[in-house]
Amino acid sequence: MPTTLIHHADCVVTMDEARREIVDGAILIRDNVIEWVGSAEELPLAALSADQGINARGKIVLPGFVNTHHHFFQTLTRVIPGAQNAVLFDWLKTLYPIWAELTPDDVRISTQLALIELLLSGCTTSSDHHYLWPNGCRLDDQFEAATAIGLRFHGARGSMSLGESKGGLPPDRVVEDERAILTDSRRVVESYHDPEPYAMRRVVIAPCSPFTVSPDLMRASAELARSFNTGVRLHTHLAETLDEDAFCLEHFGQRPALYAETLGWLNQDVWHAHCVHINQSEVEQFGSTRTGVAHCPTSNMRLASGIAPVRAMRNAGVTVGLGVDGSASNDGSHLLAEVRQSMLLQRVLGDPTAMSAREALELATLGGAAVLGRDDIGALVPGMAADIIGFDLSAPTYSGAAIHDPVAALVFCQPQNVDFAVINGRILVQEGQPRHLEPGLIVEQHNKAARALLARAGLA
Repeated sequence: MPTTLIHHADCVVTMDEARREIVDGAILIRDNVIEWVGSAEELPLAALSADQGINARGKIVLPGFVNTHHHFFQTLTRVIPGAQNAVLFDWLKTLYPIWAELTPDDVRISTQLALIELLLSGCTTSSDHHYLWPNGCRLDDQFEAATAIGLRFHGARGSMSLGESKGGLPPDRVVEDERAILTDSRRVVESYHDPEPYAMRRVVIAPCSPFTVSPDLMRASAELARSFNTGVRLHTHLAETLDEDAFCLEHFGQRPALYAETLGWLNQDVWHAHCVHINQSEVEQFGSTRTGVAHCPTSNMRLASGIAPVRAMRNAGVTVGLGVDGSASNDGSHLLAEVRQSMLLQRVLGDPTAMSAREALELATLGGAAVLGRDDIGALVPGMAADIIGFDLSAPTYSGAAIHDPVAALVFCQPQNVDFAVINGRILVQEGQPRHLEPGLIVEQHNKAARALLARAGLA
């Protein structure tokens, strides 16, 4: 099996149990798995004859970041004027008519564009929550596109079934029949879900939110996911805004977190996006049930949704990862930027110790892996998948910072793109550039698709 040696890194941030940060560090990869991690002075004999190498001098090396919440298709509708200054419900009502015009080609190109952004920001594994399927769009289109880019991909078969005529938020023309949703959810699990270690493809069952699906679909989706016994996880939006809180009280007589509990959606195989508006007792319930949370700080700020109580969550043992959220509410896909935002946002209320740089990096690595139910990514230790990223500490933004604390510099200073990225043992980015892609061509195709989508929606 081929071997790769990453050597002489200024610092290797292992995220192992001891949280070792190895000066002049090195990593030996055999095929797609990490075989050895340590000081370059202690390289094993096998490393001396590695098939290929990366000289990481001047670099800080970390486990690849994990993105736990996104909507790739929204890259086509960034910064739409009518949605720039809206809260969530008004933002959605502005964008639903545009998204109703999505095509399979739109899904493929938006998936590729989002994954390139994520890759260059240090992300090596991403989930995506796609919940509109008009005009023949299928989750298959996303898996096809993700394979071409090369990231580990957890495709969430999202859904909406509660249209306006039934008291829901979305227009009726973008919702699906619940029986059809369950049938297709079963199909994509059987077609794509890989429960094996180091899997590149997994499937998630993901009704969209309390205001877009019925309680029956939530229960049936949970039953379906758990019937496979292969680690199929569940995902939805929860407690994102005060509007959602009011909706749940009006329609279900319960706050969102309690509503989720009655449906079987507080469990270790579930993670929820946002959870901005959960109180302390609900935080503790999330911790006791080992329910996961995807924290999306930029989106929460952009839509004026509020500040998720991440410090309280971590204190209560809640599993928390990071998500960039949809590119129409961020409006980007830069995971290192989200690491920085997560640290800063927890400090806004007055406590500078509420989130440290290293804690923020844990959210993006170990936290994200745990949220997605993975025990084979998120740390640089032998036996883990060879998902490894490196940032160039000689960049001007780190000058005067990296000499003091390179790990903290990565988070406190202006976010940069990766210098290199290895996924499943393959070097996909080197010297800041993808080795197997033409980003310029994908951007051109993406912009063309965005213009055409607006034209079909009557906005061009």
